[in-house]
Amino acid sequence: MTRLVLVSIVIVPATIWYASKIAWSVYRRSAEIGCRCEEAARAWASLILRVAGVHVIMENEGVIDSSSPQVLVTNHVSWIDVLVLAAFVPGRYVFVAKKEVERIPVFGAAVRACGHIYIDRGDKARALASLDVARKRLEEAAPTVIIFPEGTRSNTGELGSFKKGAFVLAIQTGVSVVPAAIFGSRQVMKRGSFLINSGIVRVHFGEPIQVGGYSMENRARLTHRAQQAVCELQKRYETS
Repeated sequence: MTRLVLVSIVIVPATIWYASKIAWSVYRRSAEIGCRCEEAARAWASLILRVAGVHVIMENEGVIDSSSPQVLVTNHVSWIDVLVLAAFVPGRYVFVAKKEVERIPVFGAAVRACGHIYIDRGDKARALASLDVARKRLEEAAPTVIIFPEGTRSNTGELGSFKKGAFVLAIQTGVSVVPAAIFGSRQVMKRGSFLINSGIVRVHFGEPIQVGGYSMENRARLTHRAQQAVCELQKRYETS
């Protein structure tokens, strides 16, 4: 409970402070807004993790190529996942987040201003339009696009079925898919609970999957292959 109080005390002013820095850069039409966004996101996420008592270990992060665009797909069981990736994924990145995040005061606007992408999974036309925005980001800015392909956080920690959007995006742009598995975040903060525990969160990155042999007609095969890769990473950690 004490840790929850500490995080609650920190998160609101920290969010307002870093979001305001981004807003000021947008207002000034600063040419450095991309750098400002990256610095603010990493500092904001790192501060909250530190206050929460979360230690992060990155494994095999060398597969993230900060000079080339990639699509990163991983399991999702906790809000802590977002903070961990925002703080520690190497290079420039953008998240594809569900539309509901945009409604969060201050935070939602700052996320959009930094080029992160909202997707409305309840509206197919809008979801496709969001993927088109992500495609343009990959082609123009070469970031790592981070997507939680299950579409929502898992209640049990079990890996759910992957939606095809991330893999359509990869096939359209020809970029590799990097599977990853996050461990320990559910023990820090479960879905539906406000209780925060200190702990260790590990992120293990798998080897990139090249998409050259896939087409839109067999995108389901790529989706299945990526899901199996994430599942194997989870099993490897559980048995190690």
